[in-house]
Amino acid sequence: MIAKRFPVKSLTACALLALTLAYPAIAQETVNVDGMEATRVVIAPPQNELARSIKAGLATAYYGAKDTPAYNAAQKLYYFYGERAFEPLWLTQDASGKLAFSPVADKLVAIFKQAEYEGLRASDYLTPALDVTSAQGDPARMAGLETAFSQAVMLYAQNLYGGRIDPRKVSANIDIKPRLLNQPNLLPRLAASDDPAKILAELDPTHREFLALKTALAKFYDGSAAQEQVTIPDGQTLRVGMVDERVPLLRQRLEVPASEDGTEAVYDKALAEAVTNFQDSLGLLADGIAGPATIAALNGGSATSKEDIIANMERWRWMPEDLGQFNVFVNIPEFRLAVMKGDDVTYTTRVVVGKAATQTPIFSDNIRHIVVNPYWNVPPSIASNEIRPALMRNPGYLDAQNMELLYGGKVVNAAMVDWSTTSMSNFRVRQRPGAGNSLGNVKFLFPNSHDVYLHDTPSKSLFGRSFRAYSHGCVRVQNPMEFADALLVNEPSGLNSGKLEAMYGPSERWVNLETRVPVHLAYFTLRVDQDGTIRSYGDVYGHNKKLIELLGG
Repeated sequence: MIAKRFPVKSLTACALLALTLAYPAIAQETVNVDGMEATRVVIAPPQNELARSIKAGLATAYYGAKDTPAYNAAQKLYYFYGERAFEPLWLTQDASGKLAFSPVADKLVAIFKQAEYEGLRASDYLTPALDVTSAQGDPARMAGLETAFSQAVMLYAQNLYGGRIDPRKVSANIDIKPRLLNQPNLLPRLAASDDPAKILAELDPTHREFLALKTALAKFYDGSAAQEQVTIPDGQTLRVGMVDERVPLLRQRLEVPASEDGTEAVYDKALAEAVTNFQDSLGLLADGIAGPATIAALNGGSATSKEDIIANMERWRWMPEDLGQFNVFVNIPEFRLAVMKGDDVTYTTRVVVGKAATQTPIFSDNIRHIVVNPYWNVPPSIASNEIRPALMRNPGYLDAQNMELLYGGKVVNAAMVDWSTTSMSNFRVRQRPGAGNSLGNVKFLFPNSHDVYLHDTPSKSLFGRSFRAYSHGCVRVQNPMEFADALLVNEPSGLNSGKLEAMYGPSERWVNLETRVPVHLAYFTLRVDQDGTIRSYGDVYGHNKKLIELLGG
């Protein structure tokens, strides 16, 4: 029993929960009693005054938390320190009783002070709870300081690994659960290390673009970012044959040398070709004309903002640790799909994504099926808001659109329904396969709760636009059969676009893939080329602005 209890305000439920993630259920051993196995708790007695102070403070939190949600966490924390005789991980005490951080803790404090270089905030970890001076001679404060430091370390580690913000707080259309760190022995491992920075560095994402953004962020804090930026001033739209004082800057930005006659300020065909390639890489209208949108893109738009870099680093921390050695990556702000093999793009094409009112959700899954001659199952919102009013005006609307009405799984005559008094809630509408079907000839399925997928479309004109957010949420692919060949390159069956095209006809045909391909519907307003160039894209859904606000930018 504990003779005296101290008010340990520092041991909050949040702190205890964070520490529970760090500590396994320990301080227990299996013993044999009369031939029966049993488990007993092992609490080693403290061997010095500091350990006795920590035991007193932790015992207060443990017994005081009984019949509260924090009880189990407080118990595990007490057991953890009990196994180690309540010896601290982070504190030392000299012969006179003066308290101080251990050498490893000092190194971690130095790491916290550099948190901005990770896109984090030092103030989140270097809190008033880590005040050594106020804890001197007070057992409760000593225990609180010890556990508060562990909490700061675990918070920093979690932020490195999974980010600071729950993705779902940005938008309900971001279907990504927070990535929770699961390293039960992290704190003891850090406390025993001569190089805690190396251990923490293992928690950072290893994605190439994340690392490049981290390097770019460091330049802001080192004061070198502005010196490296090549900025092209606004001015008249540049076409082949024009002379302009901004052309040399444009050549420098795109690494295009002047023509042999030395006319560096002439906007020639070679420069126009480089501009065309740049425009095409961004999904802009690839006409080789350097207008305002192209100049803004070349300047990186808002890419020079460290807040933008931090927000995009945060989103990389939300991504799966392993994207898949072979995967499909759709970047919504870029309006572009890429088939990736490692860090190399093996195929890319333009896409049309959801409108702001019907956003394409953000999540990762696996492509499992290809459907040829697909039915389009009309979403209930479209059926109620668009098709029902059309049927009230014209009972023959569904036939004209090659659609059919289903009730209880059976096709019924829509013209026989009084739509002025009948809801769509009991019916389904689908569009038959064939010419004009909204999904075109093929769709690529990764079954999900949002009922979105990649698909063909008969409406090709939208692919010629720079801004391509026009769908009801699904992703329309400009060249679906080219994409199919790129997607199926690893399929053992030898399935390819030719075999898919041979299935064209009036009946829906399903093909189950032997090799499931990871697909990522992502949202990055900054992308980093292999050469380190940062490209900026529009914040089409406002997710970037919202995230910056939540990050405190």
